[in-house]
Parts: sequence; C-alpha cells; structure tokens
Amino acid sequence: MPVEHTPSDSHLSAPIDLARVRSLFDDPSRIVESQFLRREVAQRMHERLALIKIEPRHVLDAGCGEGADLAALQKRFPQAEVIGVDASVAMLSQAQSVQQEGLSALHRLLQQWLPGRNGSGGARGGLLSGNFAQLPFGVDAVDLVWSNLALHWHPQPDRVFAEWRRVLRQDGLLMFSCFGPDTFKELRAAFAAADAAPHVLPFVDMHDFGDMLVQAGFATPVMDMETLTVTYGSVERLMADVRACGGNPLDTRSRGLMGRQAWRRVTEALESMRSADGKIPLTFEIVYGHAFRPVPRTTSSGEAIIRFDLPKK
Repeated sequence: MPVEHTPSDSHLSAPIDLARVRSLFDDPSRIVESQFLRREVAQRMHERLALIKIEPRHVLDAGCGEGADLAALQKRFPQAEVIGVDASVAMLSQAQSVQQEGLSALHRLLQQWLPGRNGSGGARGGLLSGNFAQLPFGVDAVDLVWSNLALHWHPQPDRVFAEWRRVLRQDGLLMFSCFGPDTFKELRAAFAAADAAPHVLPFVDMHDFGDMLVQAGFATPVMDMETLTVTYGSVERLMADVRACGGNPLDTRSRGLMGRQAWRRVTEALESMRSADGKIPLTFEIVYGHAFRPVPRTTSSGEAIIRFDLPKK
C-alpha cells in the first residue's frame, strides 16, 4: 500500500565515494548483466506514471546510464524534450550510440516511405555529463524528473531532492526508484560471517526518503516498495550480478583483497542458503517514490500568498 509522509528531522547519508561510483560505471560492459533489473523496474515505474495525468514539455532523466529509459520516455511523451544526465562519461557515450542507432533506423524508414523527405526527425533532447545533485539548469527548468535505480549511489539524498525540487516547475512531478535496506540482505549476512568490514551499501528506508522529500519542499510524497528475489545456480553467477549492479563504492570499504579463508566463509554461508530447488536467493528491495512541487505559499521575502478563485459563470 502506498503511504504518505509528514516531516521529521531525519537526514541520512552513507559514506559513498562519488569518484568510486563513477569509476565503477566507467566500463559499460561490466554492468550489462544487470540490465534485466533496470528494465523490469523501469516498466513498473511506467505503470505508476500511467496513473498520473501529466503532459511535460521538458523531461530530465537523472542518472540516465546507458540511456534505455530515454527512448521509453520519448515514446511516452513524443512532444517533450528529454534530457539525460549522468556522471559517467562512458555511460553517456553508450547512450549516445544507442540514440544514433535509433535515429539511423528512423532515417532509413523515412527514406523508404517518404523518399522526398530529408529531415532528421527523431528524439528531441540531449545528454549532459554531471552530478545530479548539482544540475546545470536554472530554476523551473523541467516538468518531470525521472530517476531509475540511481539515487542510492549518492551519499546525501536530501541534497539531491532539494536540487531536483529547484529545477522542477510548479506542479512538476518527481518520480524515482532506488534500492531499499533489504537489498542484498543474503550477501550482507554472508560477508558478516567473514569479517566486520562494510561490503554492502546501507540503503535508506523508504520512510526516511519520504521525510527528506517533505523537508525538501515536495507536497505529500507517496512512497511504495516491493521485494524482488532473483535466484542463482552458483555463487559466482550471483556475485557477477552484484558487481554488475555497481559493486561497493563505500569510502569505508576494505582496500585489500579478501583472504582465501575469509572468502571460503562467505561462499559457505551463501551455499547454506540454497532453497529446496537448489538455487541461492538474492533479494532486491525496490523503493518507488513520486511527489509534486507544490504551489508556493509565500513570496521570496516571506509574505503569504493568498489566492482567490473567481466563481465560474
């Protein structure tokens, strides 16, 4: 059940090394195996978006990665300008290649059916490299901020929410997804059997996200979550998917390699979790949130704004 939240004084952050995050995503081939999860979550986000009446002129995909969501957003909002922002230049390069391939296919189609037309056609928008907590836009720049499985890579989500609210126009919509605390719980337990070092991000609870959104100035954010379980035939395959999801960017992580005995304890712990079908489970808690930037109640100088609606004739 979706829940609404009221403000609290809670602000959470994790000791995430942003430079490490960028380096983990600088090899697109390294994360390709996790595409199935991002596409599944994106589809579920679109199902939620379909329930909201909105006709944006400018759409921002914050943390766009390889750009798969850009095409889907452009298809849903064909008249909108869709812009992707990501901190990884390598991911943006791949997103650009995907866009160019799509434009080439469209051009060939236009030449086949409309041989007299030489227009470029295609997606409207662009790609920008940058930190989505410090966007290169002015205030009131976009109507929809979309972010799929990216927010958990930032150490201060409260700052991110404040920035997203800044660039949203009045009545603009924020819609995002990210990992919740139960994500990789099996892996967290397995590593705890080996040592006390942090190997998994301490993902933020959805209720704390709701509090942060209210404190950032969003109107009655709605939070929701669901648990997805993926099963694996081997520890090696499970770990490959964990690395493909991004790996460990914690600044407090151990810099050295894990010893052979410690790694044996990890694998033994994971092997002991096999279910009746012989598979090893891995949990993904997916947090969904959406909120609107409300109509301001005061002026920049602090004076109250009072609105009067004239009666309809």
